[in-house]
Amino acid sequence: MYRDPDFFSQEARRVVGNAPWFDRPMRWAQLTLVENDPGRYNLAEWLDYFDQIHADAACLSAGGCVAYYPTQVPWHHRSVYMGDSDPFGELVAGCRARDMLVIARTDPHAIGDDAAEAHPEWVALDVNGKPRRHWAAPDQWVTCALGPHAEQQMTAIHREIVSLYYIEGIFGNRWSGHGICYCAYCQDAFRAVSGMALPTAADPADPAYTAWLRWREDRLFALWDLWDRVMQEVNRNSRYIPNTGGGALSSLNMARTGARSDILFADRQARSGHSPLWLAGKNGKEYRAALGSKPAGGIFSVGVEERYRWKDSVQSPAEIRLWVAEATAHGLRPWFTKFGGVHHDRRWLEPVRRIYDWHYRHEAYLRNTQSLARVALVYSQRTAGMYAPSVARARVEAAAMGMYQALIEARIPFDMLHEAQLDREHLSGYQAVILPNIAVLSDEACQALTDYVHAGGGLLATHETSLYDDTGNKRPNLGLGALFGAAVTGETQGPMQNAYLHVAAGGAATHPVLKGLEEAQRLIHGVHRLPTEPVSPLDTSLLTWVPTYPDLPMEQVYPRVERTDVPEVYVRHVGQGRVVYFPWDIDRTYDEILNEDHGTLLRNAASWVAGDLPVSVLGQGLVDVSIWRQKDSLTVHLVNLTNPRAQQGPVREIYPVGEQLVRIALPAGVQVRKVQLLCDGDEPANVCSEAGQLRLSLPRIREHQVIAVDLA
Repeated sequence: MYRDPDFFSQEARRVVGNAPWFDRPMRWAQLTLVENDPGRYNLAEWLDYFDQIHADAACLSAGGCVAYYPTQVPWHHRSVYMGDSDPFGELVAGCRARDMLVIARTDPHAIGDDAAEAHPEWVALDVNGKPRRHWAAPDQWVTCALGPHAEQQMTAIHREIVSLYYIEGIFGNRWSGHGICYCAYCQDAFRAVSGMALPTAADPADPAYTAWLRWREDRLFALWDLWDRVMQEVNRNSRYIPNTGGGALSSLNMARTGARSDILFADRQARSGHSPLWLAGKNGKEYRAALGSKPAGGIFSVGVEERYRWKDSVQSPAEIRLWVAEATAHGLRPWFTKFGGVHHDRRWLEPVRRIYDWHYRHEAYLRNTQSLARVALVYSQRTAGMYAPSVARARVEAAAMGMYQALIEARIPFDMLHEAQLDREHLSGYQAVILPNIAVLSDEACQALTDYVHAGGGLLATHETSLYDDTGNKRPNLGLGALFGAAVTGETQGPMQNAYLHVAAGGAATHPVLKGLEEAQRLIHGVHRLPTEPVSPLDTSLLTWVPTYPDLPMEQVYPRVERTDVPEVYVRHVGQGRVVYFPWDIDRTYDEILNEDHGTLLRNAASWVAGDLPVSVLGQGLVDVSIWRQKDSLTVHLVNLTNPRAQQGPVREIYPVGEQLVRIALPAGVQVRKVQLLCDGDEPANVCSEAGQLRLSLPRIREHQVIAVDLA
């Protein structure tokens, strides 16, 4: 039974007024039902918990693999435990009674035997033409994400859901497929567009694979448009919200994704393996680079997210608190996700309640209107696309990870920029731009960066940055070679064993880039280097090449060449700006081994090219710093990552750090009305506001501290 469209416009005005709904919700709750939840989970308890945590929006399981409402769409599998009930409808009604916004969760990636038998064209085929059984559920089949199941079946399901219930949107989980499908639709549609057969492997050197990536992206965007259009025919306020996005390794172009989205959600739910604590914040910055000022939520799981998939698990409270603090400090709005409506372990409930209660009480200081960071870290999907997915993380993402770590250690607040934003409009807001092995750069981007530096900007770049043009063709020299003052003299070398750097002595050793290394004569090199030479004489050579030499037998471990005059860092003033270029993988190597000398070089270089920043924080510990403007205030977030489990979780307890001295540059023309700390009940000390600066000291930081400055 479908509702009159007038109902939806009336309901929209009742819930969100005449303004779009996207920016209203600040605290999200997700309940992902499992098939046997109906009749077992406690509806009243969940709704009461939503009240307790001041949740103002919810994502609720609706359909796709399993329907949790009385669907009439053929072959849309209803939960066999539903009977005559409507679990989704009951949850929607309960949330609406609390003035919560609601989006429905659908997941189209699997179907059962009956649907597969009736519609074999819905099932994905492997490279041998064999239907794909689900890798985890042997009674399920993997669907093709691009063909008839998506276009016909999921369109009917989405239309039915928005027709039966007033909801703000549909959140599409696992909507984009699982590898290359060789079904008849994919073969015919791809050949019609490209004139080629489907690629047999994910090989960027294969023109068919690169053509498939473009076709797949266009097809997914076309499906996104279709579902938006069908939903808005019923309810013009609704949106299809795909679970997609991220950084350089994202399978869809983030610039295109952000431009077409009103809201997105960062689905990095928790740490796994050797992951640093700050990954939640990195995800927030990547999404903000794509979305700009549009809202983004940060999905966090209350359970463990290791590759062994313990979905009914519970994380430690300290781990949850720090993960959410990182996401919040970098502009994401919290969204908890709980798998299964029946509680097997209730230890997560109270930590999340406390997090959300704090967020609710300080919401005015968390509605950010602008990041005040003046340093930007660039990420490049084109560079990642040069490599097979299996190696792109090690070749590209690792450089960004190493640089990210160094910037946090330097306590430099920074944004992230997508490669598509390397233009005058976006660059002009920053004092320094950092290019961690951004090997692929267009001629236009190279020119924009050159103009930016000549006008006074700072630039820090590493390794093969600008060696390739935007089509992936290798240049004879670096596209930014004139800016770096470097010319390529050979092919990239590596992996190198036992290679070193000679450190300049005398007056050169006092250069800020070498601060803290004055007593060193030899530092370890990286693993890969691009051979270069100066295009003109350098003012000073701070680090020079010491070629690799044997590391066994021990009697042979000595340099055959003590030192050369080949520079391994280019430090220059260009126009009104500053440039530092390392022609080797210092950032990638730092991510791998965390050598302190590499960290020192990166921190020094970033600080030198950036100059004075809007906030400085002096004190002990690993503290992640961000600075924001709100309508009538500004805030500085400080997240304490000082922990023996900072690089591999889970955190078991919090280790507070002591006094921190803070200096904040105030926006022009404003006066300070009030300064307060939002966490731990502490008060700022030694508060002094003069000459456009605010100075204060914090007695400590437990896990997260927010300095809130009310402006007159």
